[in-house]
Amino acid sequence: MSDGHTPSGGSAKLNTGVAHNARVWNYWIGGKDNYEVDQQVGEQVAGMFPIIRDIARADRDFLGRAVRFVAEERGLRQFLDIGTGLPTADNTHEIAQRVAPDSRIVYVDNDPIVLVHARTLLTGTHEGVTAYIDADVHDPDAIVERAAQTLDFGKPVAVMMLGILNFVLDHDKAREIVRRVLAAVPSGSHLVLTHPTFDSELGGEGQIPAMKFWNENATPPITARSGADIAVFFEGLELLEPGMVSCSQWRAPDSPAPVPQYGAVAVKP
Repeated sequence: MSDGHTPSGGSAKLNTGVAHNARVWNYWIGGKDNYEVDQQVGEQVAGMFPIIRDIARADRDFLGRAVRFVAEERGLRQFLDIGTGLPTADNTHEIAQRVAPDSRIVYVDNDPIVLVHARTLLTGTHEGVTAYIDADVHDPDAIVERAAQTLDFGKPVAVMMLGILNFVLDHDKAREIVRRVLAAVPSGSHLVLTHPTFDSELGGEGQIPAMKFWNENATPPITARSGADIAVFFEGLELLEPGMVSCSQWRAPDSPAPVPQYGAVAVKP
């Protein structure tokens, strides 16, 4: 489905009577920040689409490998994590600041339950900066404007969009969001992205009925896309090896089974 990254249009209010993506995702990865309704919908979706828990874990593992790669091998020290979701172990700032304590991280989300937990994100190293802004992925200009108070957009930034664009149902709008954010960062910046797919070669056919059930019983609505449509988000960028692949297999140390969620890292020339 996604990885707990939950933009909703407008100012959302905390509603514990309707299953919500951040909490259901938290349930799938074994967290405690969820309610009975989230557990019920999570079990129903997992019954329809058993691989969903594997996707959740694979996406989380991808985050760890990608942040380490960008920090260690690419030398970036600034991260803009759009749609962070509920904090768990090894969040972006923890991984990045473990590599380089002076790393600066800005988290972006606008979900009420994420905001409740935001204080746990705001504990980074003394040398670095960890900030949190309440903004919606549908408003990239606001994200850029507010993130610029913490990040230096004259230096490369790793823009992280893990499981977030699947909440932007209109494909042209999703593509424009990526373009607007990437236009604000300089050459040498990176895009780190995951997105669910219904492509059969990755076993994604089951996403369609599971997402239909989700959209009828939980919030916010979500969509999968084809690999071709997801590749459009990287237009004008240079994909780094191994390109756009199942996120479970991206620079994985072993040979894990694929999951129907693409992952890739690309650099802005």
